Amino acid sequence: MAATTTPRKDARVRYWEDYAVGETADLGSCRITEEEIVAFARKYDPQPFHVDAEAARRSIFGGLIASGWHTCALMMRLSVEAARREGAAGAGSPGLDSCRWLKPARPGDVLAGRTEVLEVWPSRTRPYGFVRRRVEMVNQHGEVVVAIVGISMYQRRPAVVA
Repeated sequence: MAATTTPRKDARVRYWEDYAVGETADLGSCRITEEEIVAFARKYDPQPFHVDAEAARRSIFGGLIASGWHTCALMMRLSVEAARREGAAGAGSPGLDSCRWLKPARPGDVLAGRTEVLEVWPSRTRPYGFVRRRVEMVNQHGEVVVAIVGISMYQRRPAVVA
């Protein structure tokens, strides 16, 4: 995984009001290695096709593949780094509407993240707003590996006192 990024000191804060339906963004990319696949799977998802190259060759996948949860973790990392770069006033997430693993991620794949804002709405009781978005990780062949629809919370712009 590439080195983390930190917010620019000169970046303005991006509040909930700054997000618009239809907005798209690239999240960056990462290369997934066999070592990372096996290490993640040994700890969190020790199925044979994630941890044993020979067993994986005999599986329906025909070779070692990353855990779907690993691809989601990579997506999360790219999302957080993109939010830091843009100065997002993130406040967490109430969860996902959907998560689909559409193609296996294999050792050496380069996965790129992209996102599209689907819906925005304010909280009725708190100084936050919600953003529903589709986030996808696409491999170097343009195939969608994982797609989620999730909701993020962002701080509302503070009122300006005159």
